[in-house]
Amino acid sequence: MQRKDFLKLLALAPLAAQTMKLQAFSKITDSLPATKKMPVLFTSHGNPMDIPLGLNANPFLTSLTQVGEKIRKEHEIKAVLVVSAHWCTKGTLVNVSTAPETIYDYYGFPPEYYTQKYPAPGSPETAKEVTKLIPKVKETTEWGLDHGAWPMLKHMFPKADVPVFEMSIDYYQSAQYHFDLAKQLKPLRDKGVLVIGSGAVVHNIKEAGKRFFNGNMTPYGWDIEFDKWIKQQLDKRDVQSIVNYEKQKLGLMAAPTPDHYVPLIYSLALMDENENIEHTFEELLPAFSNRGFRIG
Repeated sequence: MQRKDFLKLLALAPLAAQTMKLQAFSKITDSLPATKKMPVLFTSHGNPMDIPLGLNANPFLTSLTQVGEKIRKEHEIKAVLVVSAHWCTKGTLVNVSTAPETIYDYYGFPPEYYTQKYPAPGSPETAKEVTKLIPKVKETTEWGLDHGAWPMLKHMFPKADVPVFEMSIDYYQSAQYHFDLAKQLKPLRDKGVLVIGSGAVVHNIKEAGKRFFNGNMTPYGWDIEFDKWIKQQLDKRDVQSIVNYEKQKLGLMAAPTPDHYVPLIYSLALMDENENIEHTFEELLPAFSNRGFRIG
């Protein structure tokens, strides 16, 4: 081979490598057919006391029903992926169960709170797509649908006829880590997967308890301020400030632990530039926000 021919091949090598990467990525996402781009949701999952009271027991639950009905009219949902505040692990896991069990991860309630069932099927095929997109995510069947998932889905899709699976939150990673990891899930939106971040933008259970147990449902003031700040950043599309919440004046007061805040970050990471954000519900209880929104 002449030297000039060798140099041509050398110059083309990076392009060929990039082409191979794109072909490999295409194989990963082609295993699910393309659909109209799905929206992304963020929502609170409410209090366990809401669960047995019926679909329209209060404005929050009514809003979930309305959001679910609207999405089903607009889209064909292949599966729902829930990033739940109630599944925290070391490392990130995805549930590939064919029939995820109903998990009662709350305590001290009357017996009827432990007889509710949400028998939605799992979606192993779709769940495995997550591990292809993000190889560090590991498969498991040792989980189901927890309090962050099934109480909310019970009102959004009451017939339990939409396949559902959960992905866990690595409790030991930073907010930025979660944002960067979640961005890799974007191709699922084009494959009929509805991603729901289920948590709360304000969730200080210690401070909430001080008022709940005394029957005082008046917010403190700092909780109002932080919830309003989140809405302002959403309206400005200032996602990075939301990711960097720990640097904000009230960030660690509103979210002293990351579990309920991180699902917000997952939802925002899937947003495309200039996508519409619709505020689907706004309610603030002492140290607890029921804020929800829809992207796209």
